[in-house]
Amino acid sequence: MSVPDDGSQLPVPSSAQILELTVRGCHAAKASADALLAGLKTGSEEFLDSVRKYEEELDRLDHEINDGVTTLIPRISSEVQARELLACLKFIIELERIGDLLLNVVNRFHAVSARVDSHDLGELVTMTSIVAGMIGNAGEAFIQRDVARSLVVLGDDAELDRLRNLMIVRHVENPERQPVRESYHLVTMSQTLERAGDHAKNLAEETCHLVTGRSVRHVLREYDRSFEQGFVDKLRRTIAPKT
Repeated sequence: MSVPDDGSQLPVPSSAQILELTVRGCHAAKASADALLAGLKTGSEEFLDSVRKYEEELDRLDHEINDGVTTLIPRISSEVQARELLACLKFIIELERIGDLLLNVVNRFHAVSARVDSHDLGELVTMTSIVAGMIGNAGEAFIQRDVARSLVVLGDDAELDRLRNLMIVRHVENPERQPVRESYHLVTMSQTLERAGDHAKNLAEETCHLVTGRSVRHVLREYDRSFEQGFVDKLRRTIAPKT
């Protein structure tokens, strides 16, 4: 646990306070992604610079939650509370990393923004929009304990991978021999956004485990069965003889 300068110990936080800090982290990461998106769209330095402020906030929250969970969890007798505290710790680790990655994109974009092709800028905007949506859905899924919303994040991750791959094809393989600029920076930014999406996916998977106690693979299989059974039931109603 952190110790103040006067040598006294900090008060032990409650589980509710740790949860509140984690929710703040979810909101800060979403706000950071939204600011990056606005900055890419408008070129506004104000929006881009705010990403750094959110990164600093996430770093502070990481330290607070880490210290708080370390101090509190030995005093917890409830398995449910312990699981939630560990989920909060995992969440802030992922959120803090997302903040770092988004700031990395800002720093690199600052260096090349004047030379980025409009098509490539549009791709970066699309990827950032997806990342912002994934972070938002992952945060709300955690707050509401909504497994279905978590699964939406997993689906978005596949689209993010596809767009990253298209950027690599355009700038590395370039089969159509189109003129391209700033390929190294653009590929790196697309890969960084894809990694931010991976961390958002990890958040969604953690919520699935927190709510159900099972891995996301088991949860997906259950949802698949539900869909298939619903389809069969609908088919039976369609072909059933009318009375």
